[in-house]
Amino acid sequence: MMIIEIDDNSGFCFGVIKAINKAEEVLKQDSTLYCLGDIVHNSYEVNRLESLGLQTVDREQYFTMSNCTVLLRAHGEPPETYMYAKENNIKLIDATCPVVLRLQKKVNEGYQDIESKEGQLLIFGKKGHAEVNGLVGQTKGNATVIEGPDDLSHVDTNKKTLLFSQTTKSLDGYHKLIENLQSKIGQENLLYHDTICRQVANRIPKLREFSQKYDIIVFVGGEKSSNARVLYNMCKENNTNSYFISNPDQLDFSLFHKNSKIGVCGATSTPRHLMELVAYKIRSYFEN
Repeated sequence: MMIIEIDDNSGFCFGVIKAINKAEEVLKQDSTLYCLGDIVHNSYEVNRLESLGLQTVDREQYFTMSNCTVLLRAHGEPPETYMYAKENNIKLIDATCPVVLRLQKKVNEGYQDIESKEGQLLIFGKKGHAEVNGLVGQTKGNATVIEGPDDLSHVDTNKKTLLFSQTTKSLDGYHKLIENLQSKIGQENLLYHDTICRQVANRIPKLREFSQKYDIIVFVGGEKSSNARVLYNMCKENNTNSYFISNPDQLDFSLFHKNSKIGVCGATSTPRHLMELVAYKIRSYFEN
């Protein structure tokens, strides 16, 4: 007998839920709403909201717009986004995650302090990621983004250093970076803040436990989501029969058999209804 279960801890984090709820509220009253960047790194959900009237614009397009309404997604934006809106009569619907907003404030205050000491500010994160761009913007573009060990060559080992992390990075990875930096510049020269979102970080041990319960893991995530890749790789480490898909059309039914015990899970950017649809498609295929 086939068993299919969906991970109760997977799905949208509260920051994404807030952004999507705001978009839906505005679209009930207005047929057009622009969003600066994908509202969530999941094309299935983006397409659903676009069918309701949401129009996604990139930064190049945004800086040519005026007299309109624009939603800022959970990832956060640098100061120039707000300045441009004020100068060009753009009404902003700010759905920045509260956790990200607090981090932006800390980075801004930390930068002013470390700059006065002629030090350097580092951000552990994915280069080019929307949240990271917003954080770098708090430092007038003067932060150094550390994505991995190769980037440590850009760190001045003679300067006092202040370190922050993108909210969705792994705790283990952050702790390893801290140890590496301490060995290079000395504990006395490194000040770091734990700025990783616990709602995201706590999913890792729970998902690790979930992935070990099943014959096969179907991980549902957006191709653009860095969080999805982190969580999927963790599933793969704990269950080699883990497979990544972005939508139900990518299901390979030859991977399953009628007695499979299947776990369906996803990222903080994966809607619950999409995981439910994946489970339904698998079940329907074998019932028919």
